[in-house]
Amino acid sequence: MGLTGSLADGRGGLTCIRLANRASHGSLALNRAMRDPRDMDHRSSLQIPEDLRVRLEVARLDLLALFRALDRLDLSAQEIPQRLLRQLLETDADYAEALGALDQVEGRLDRAAMLRDTRKALDQLPSACAQLRRQLPARAHPTLEHLETSIRQKLNPKEAYNMVPGRDPESV
Repeated sequence: MGLTGSLADGRGGLTCIRLANRASHGSLALNRAMRDPRDMDHRSSLQIPEDLRVRLEVARLDLLALFRALDRLDLSAQEIPQRLLRQLLETDADYAEALGALDQVEGRLDRAAMLRDTRKALDQLPSACAQLRRQLPARAHPTLEHLETSIRQKLNPKEAYNMVPGRDPESV
């Protein structure tokens, strides 16, 4: 068995393998050196758009401002459309999951499905928020808008990673 390349540079490879079993009728010979895995061509991976992380961070911060503003309003639970609020909370959880997925090693998840679902959720967010706002009592609209803007300006960008496994600002 021979080596090619230097062991020190990590490029040592097998050039020939012979089976020395007397019962075998021949040998297995590899005429070419086995390649180092770092040199192998990998399948083309799905490219994640560069702006996806930023879009997710902005969406999470916008939702956080909305949730905090709703919490500060003098509204009863019956005045806030619970089904729509729950959907936005689930969407926020999906965004947190997507942010966590962006930090995962390639091959650990279905990137195409994650990208498809995340883009769809990001595209639907403005209309979902508008629908929630429309169903709030009219007296809440001016205060909500002011509170959202004020809260959003004061949010720390790191808060986009609240509840993101491994990235939660409270655990860092």
